Amino acid sequence: MSVGDALLAPTITRRLVERFANPRKPSVGDATALRTLTQREREVFDHVAPGMSNAEIADALVVSEATDKTHVGAILAKLGLRNRAQAVVLAYESGAIQVASEGSAAEPARTVSTDPAATGTKRRGG
Repeated sequence: MSVGDALLAPTITRRLVERFANPRKPSVGDATALRTLTQREREVFDHVAPGMSNAEIADALVVSEATDKTHVGAILAKLGLRNRAQAVVLAYESGAIQVASEGSAAEPARTVSTDPAATGTKRRGG
C-alpha cells in the first residue's frame, strides 16, 4: 500500500458512513405479526405487556394457569420472541401499550375487560 492510498474503496467507505450515520432502530419481533394473533392471544398479550404474571393473567381472564401458559407460548412463537421481556418491548415499540405518565401505571392501547359478565364466562369456584 502506497502512502496516501485509501484502505477501503470509496464506495465501501460511503456505504459504511451512511450505515453508521443513519442506524436503523433495532426492533424486537415484528409488530405487524400482532395481527396474526387470535382474539384470545391478543387479550393475553395485552396482559403480558404491562408485566402481569401467569397467575394474574389466568385470574383476570378466568382461565387456568396452564391455559394461560399455552397462550403465552403460542404468542412468543408467532411473534418470533424468546421471552416475555421481548414481548413487553414489542408492546411498547408497536404502540400496543402506552408509556405511563408519572404516577400512573402503563395502560394497554386496547381496552381489556376483566369482568366475567362482559366476556360471558363464569368465575372459577362460583
